[in-house]
Amino acid sequence: MSERILSIYGPGLLGGSLALAVQERMPEVKLRFWARREAAQAGIAERGIQAEFFTDPVAAAAGASLMVLCTPVETMPDLARQIARARLAGDCLVTDVGSVKGSVVDSLSPILGSRFVGSHPMAGSEKTGIQAARADLFQNAACLLTPTAQTQPPDLQRLRDFWTALGCRLLEFSPQEHDEKVARISHLPHMMATVTTLAALRADPSAVACVAGGFRDTTRVAAGDPSLWTGIAAGNRAALSALLHEASRTLAELTHLVESGDDEGLQRFLTEAKALRDTVPLAAKP
Repeated sequence: MSERILSIYGPGLLGGSLALAVQERMPEVKLRFWARREAAQAGIAERGIQAEFFTDPVAAAAGASLMVLCTPVETMPDLARQIARARLAGDCLVTDVGSVKGSVVDSLSPILGSRFVGSHPMAGSEKTGIQAARADLFQNAACLLTPTAQTQPPDLQRLRDFWTALGCRLLEFSPQEHDEKVARISHLPHMMATVTTLAALRADPSAVACVAGGFRDTTRVAAGDPSLWTGIAAGNRAALSALLHEASRTLAELTHLVESGDDEGLQRFLTEAKALRDTVPLAAKP
């Protein structure tokens, strides 16, 4: 791992976890943290993170070997424009942890050129803020890299080495393929958990007194930050919209089976779902 100065933009769950993991696994790396407000510095220090703190994104970028944008995807273009004004190191590489890649790559590549390569560690939770950060968050997590034709092979290898050192297993896709796949396994499930929560409790909130493990498991991600997920949905609108239509057709199929009394068809429907669900690997323990 050749990085010497790592600048992290955004002291939330992912940024905080990244700092804790780097501090634990790469103690030789000098950490920097950027946040919009001075008040964030206290939370960073409370977590035991030893980092130089900035509220000026240009100052945080100057001379850094690697920068990781851990902010909402809609804020990244403005940050990139400010970073581009800094005195950047010759080997400076910029990546992100955003849940959307097509719009991010399209907007950041013209600003930062080939030094930007997208990343998406599939790690996180419905909890937010640096208080929820964990040094082992990335252990055994998939990290999706999205190189483009502009990406230089040595830069891609540096990024591979970085995420591997934090415990990730790597997959590589084009930005468009990334968005299609992540819409299926992340963005759609979040929206369906939201639909389930609203359908179950909107008309009768008192029913929450009866919930058990099934409801908690099915709807857990619906507790995520609404502002964050609004930005994700906006950034991946086309892929998510197509999948919501697909989900609507599947729900209509289920509604027909239940209403028509077709119990054999319902059993086939449930059996197919179980067979597909059984292909999902168990979550790896840190």
